[in-house]
Amino acid sequence: MENTQDELRAHLMQTDEEFRRLAAEHSECHRQLEAIETKEHLTPLDEAEEHRLKKIKLRLKDQMNQILARNRAAHVH
Repeated sequence: MENTQDELRAHLMQTDEEFRRLAAEHSECHRQLEAIETKEHLTPLDEAEEHRLKKIKLRLKDQMNQILARNRAAHVH
């Protein structure tokens, strides 16, 4: 099952511009979160930004999962 999920993600990365855009934004949020999380001490601004990025990242993941769900039936043989 996981293989099929990975195959569908790869297919959408190649063929679906919206999915590709969402994945790129998700990756950028992940990169920014990692940068914040490597800091030894977080300021209140860092904490607020971390919270904001986590919410955005979750929203992006939800949108990507909606696209996956829409395409899953068409992709299954």
